[in-house]
Amino acid sequence: MRALFMGFSLVSYAIFLATFLYLVGFVGNLAGLPATVDKGPDTAVATALITDIALIALFGVQHSVMARQGFKRAWTRTVPRPIERSVYVLFASAVLIILFSFWRPISGVVWHVTVPWASTLMWALFAAGWGIVLLSTFLINHFELFGLQQSWLNLQGREAAPHEFRQPFFYKWVRHPLYAGFFLAFWATPQMSYGHLLLAVGMSVYMLIAIRYEERDLVGYFGENYERYRRDVGMLIPGVGRRR
Repeated sequence: MRALFMGFSLVSYAIFLATFLYLVGFVGNLAGLPATVDKGPDTAVATALITDIALIALFGVQHSVMARQGFKRAWTRTVPRPIERSVYVLFASAVLIILFSFWRPISGVVWHVTVPWASTLMWALFAAGWGIVLLSTFLINHFELFGLQQSWLNLQGREAAPHEFRQPFFYKWVRHPLYAGFFLAFWATPQMSYGHLLLAVGMSVYMLIAIRYEERDLVGYFGENYERYRRDVGMLIPGVGRRR
């Protein structure tokens, strides 16, 4: 059974990795993909708005509800604890695949950067955003975040060590560099369509809500250490959003 759990976690991680890479191309509207934020079936604007908002809401609900401690306690009565995180990752990937499949572009240009150096800067910020996201996952333990470590320790018959409060690299300057990277990735584009704007706004609203609930969990786990951290370190931008 332990080997089966490990295999399941590996498959879940592989699906996540493929989905994450597609997300980069989807948001960046990269050529060669069957569907992107600006490439898909022609749909009436009202239908596209309703569909896309529903997809963003589905993403937000799945990510926020399944990540909460209360849900996890109930969830692990059914799902074995070693693969609880891998099941979450699999569900998250499935929701993104649904979003890719049913997203309806909304035409129209909000802005279009034509100056070569400015367009290059936008693409550089886009790439930097995804780089920050990826690096941040490794700073806080990439393999635990995506469920591999739990299954690996279970395979070896070992227990995970208690989490320690740390502030590695980016976390010295902002409390949520992973979300900051996503903000850059969703907003940095040389050409912003109305559909892309809807995606960026929707994901931004979700992240701001998610941060509130995530920090409540972190205060509950780390107590005064995290309270002090919130007082000293900005939320998404250095020095901005400190909790006095």
